[in-house]
Amino acid sequence: MAGLRDYANSKVGENRELIEHHVKEILRLLGEDVDREGLRETPARVTRMYEEILGGYEVDPRDVLGVTFDEAYEELVIVKDITYYSLCEHHMAPFFGKVHIGYTPSGQVAGLSKLAQLVEAVTRRLQVQERVTSEIADIMEEVLKPHGVMVVVEGEHLCMCSRGVKKPGSKTVTMSTRGSFKDGAAQRAEFLSLIKQ
Repeated sequence: MAGLRDYANSKVGENRELIEHHVKEILRLLGEDVDREGLRETPARVTRMYEEILGGYEVDPRDVLGVTFDEAYEELVIVKDITYYSLCEHHMAPFFGKVHIGYTPSGQVAGLSKLAQLVEAVTRRLQVQERVTSEIADIMEEVLKPHGVMVVVEGEHLCMCSRGVKKPGSKTVTMSTRGSFKDGAAQRAEFLSLIKQ
């Protein structure tokens, strides 16, 4: 499987000229001179950006976990501080931050880098943070069938920082639990303590 970073949104590629045309029209409607040097290539650059940043649509996130390994390890596994970038589906403004994934295997483990690739596959599309959090937890549960999964996502949303209430630096934190983490207060506390270190 090619690296996720190699995927580009094919719908953008198929509609490149049309998207560039509409970006140019938006600039024109905003009163910009679309022929000035700084904006001449902007429609093409914006189109390439969408092609890249929305590349997650080309991948089934379940497939990203790929091959799993039989492993008798049944203690907590955590991959923390996985950076991500996404676009808010409400304003198409960027949001970004860190994802922390913890799970207690029940005989199957995934390669650690696969968890980072899973985050990319889920976030490189129009999203909301709440859905990112639950989708990652659901996919981990479905593919690995662990005893439990916990996902914490921290995000800074430019739609909140640079417009509307204009609160730069504010962060949103979402959490999803499955299996043993759902009812296990001690296990949740251990996970939260470890991701703060």
